Amino acid sequence: MRARIRDQWPTLLVAALAGTFGVALLHVTGLLAAAIAADEVTGESDTVALILGIVATVFIVIAVYVSAIVTANTVATVVAGRTRLIALFRLIGSSARAQRAHIAKEGLVVGLVGATVGVGAGTAAAFGLEQYAEMTELMPATEYDYLNVAVVFPAIAVVLTTWLASWAGSRRVLQVRPIQAIGNSHEQDREELGRRRGRNVAALVLFMAGVALLVVGVVWGLSEPYGVFVGLVGGIVSFTGIVLAAHLVMPPVLRLVGRMLGGSPAARLAAENAVRHPERSSRMTIGLVIGVTLVTTFAVTMESYRAILLAAQEARPEVYAGIDDMLNVTVAVFTVLIGFSALIAAVGMVNTLSLSVMQRTRELGLLRALGFERSQVRRMIVAESAALTVAATLTGIVLGFGYGWVGAQSLLGGAQGEPVFVFPGIPWAMFGVLLLAAGLLTLVASIAPARRAMRVAPVVALAVD
Repeated sequence: MRARIRDQWPTLLVAALAGTFGVALLHVTGLLAAAIAADEVTGESDTVALILGIVATVFIVIAVYVSAIVTANTVATVVAGRTRLIALFRLIGSSARAQRAHIAKEGLVVGLVGATVGVGAGTAAAFGLEQYAEMTELMPATEYDYLNVAVVFPAIAVVLTTWLASWAGSRRVLQVRPIQAIGNSHEQDREELGRRRGRNVAALVLFMAGVALLVVGVVWGLSEPYGVFVGLVGGIVSFTGIVLAAHLVMPPVLRLVGRMLGGSPAARLAAENAVRHPERSSRMTIGLVIGVTLVTTFAVTMESYRAILLAAQEARPEVYAGIDDMLNVTVAVFTVLIGFSALIAAVGMVNTLSLSVMQRTRELGLLRALGFERSQVRRMIVAESAALTVAATLTGIVLGFGYGWVGAQSLLGGAQGEPVFVFPGIPWAMFGVLLLAAGLLTLVASIAPARRAMRVAPVVALAVD
């Protein structure tokens, strides 16, 4: 029982971060709306207020989606590590459905605790951000009531998504057989996953349907900004297809990145580890792919938004005078919030990598027994972390640039009263920050797993059943 409680700490952390994000976003959006309404320039612009409300709604939906995917991956990793324990319960008479229901119940409890923590932390974060913005004169003092009943909605969303994600992530329980209690269990390899035609067909259908909705959103956005909602649905549907097909999408990227790691035994083994078990690798990378895609999407959309507003200011300076300050505040606030969402994804990768190393005791022990030194094991874990991080970052940048342009086009294509083509802004500074963050994440994600792997003694590891 203690092991089960300890296993749920990563899920609790993700739920708490998701709750904090949703509540903070709701409060900050209210603060921005109050500041915009009080401003002499932007307060008279219905378009600015409308776009702010739309963007806030989009980000809340995205936050719930990110937390659900990360939670499902974390739970799937936890279940993979519990395979033998679950099989033992099956051996003594428990059913697979009972075991899955127990994991779903754990998810419900974790969601309730995480949502409660999120309400308090999100409110405190928004209040601190308001005080800082007023002290630095980034935003004027506003009358905003933090006793906002609406914070219940993101809290409920966190509870429901954590519960449902735990149920979805625990589907592997249905595949556990009692005989696995006395034998070895393993992750499915690429050939086994490739034969799952139902999942692969569903992934292709979702991706194509999502792309079609993205096109509809762009076309509708030429006349009304509400096209961004269709684009949002299209983005979620198409990305869900990518998530389902991650075991097919990520291995080629990981293999390409693996060639950049060098030819040392540790580097070659790390590259093979990342590709040999695509299900495990996809769980570790897809959360970070979502985070990077989200940050890039936001950066491209806001850079395009900034370019359009600055062009309008040059054409009609008397109408758009003084909009720079409010634009900078809006971009800064949403940058912090979207960075929080990326943090959720990064935590998900650290969690899954740590759990993965814990579940590979026999493999690490065998390497030690075959002559690998502690330093080589450490380099292997760091190289594997680097391969996963770089592959996820590159994939996320490519996807985010496409989604960012669609978001900008569907939101701003008709903002000036006539259809216009929105040239995608290229946030070079953001790309640089992402690459630096990827390097930092590689180090952070590999420290604890590498230390744990170095402590594995060959004899003890080989004795594990």
